[in-house]
Amino acid sequence: MGFYTDRILPHIVDKVCGVTQNAPLRERACAGLHGTVVEVGFGSGNNIGFYPAAVDRVSGVEPADGAWKIASKRVVASAIPIDRAGLDGQSLPFLDATFDTALSTFTLCTIPDVAAALAEIRRVLRPGGTLHFVEHGLAPDESVRTWQHRLDPIQQKVAGGCHLNRDIAGLITDAGFEITELDRFYQPGGPKALAALSLGVARIR
Repeated sequence: MGFYTDRILPHIVDKVCGVTQNAPLRERACAGLHGTVVEVGFGSGNNIGFYPAAVDRVSGVEPADGAWKIASKRVVASAIPIDRAGLDGQSLPFLDATFDTALSTFTLCTIPDVAAALAEIRRVLRPGGTLHFVEHGLAPDESVRTWQHRLDPIQQKVAGGCHLNRDIAGLITDAGFEITELDRFYQPGGPKALAALSLGVARIR
């Protein structure tokens, strides 16, 4: 990782993704998590305060040392044990069927091989396991999608590989999950090209 990606970008992402209006989204995404949890794209730990009491332990997968450093105080203060257990969501260092639930928040937009990452999440979940997610991605309206496609190359350059136009629900379904809950909407207060969200729960088919 370069200096900008590892040292500067994590602070920007922490501020942008840690804004107050994201708190209800994180709470909704974390609802229903239980047992052992793998969180892919742990970032700076903005979800820590929203883990339910039913969670026994969280294994965080995060490639950026800078992001983990920002998260360190939150990790130490957490009543739920948290460990940094992997660096690459595309190749998780866990045995098959290790976790009860999985969490991804504002992460699938950035992982280079998102199909590989979702396949890995599915692999490490136990039978009946669920993936809980909130992600920005492809908008439901054609006019907004047009702008997303136009702006995507710029977004990738300034935001560490983040894509504006990934079809989150389609990617999750293609990876062998059945989406059991899905809410698609525009987050108020931001440009629609950046604010088209998908929030839901998917289980292994």
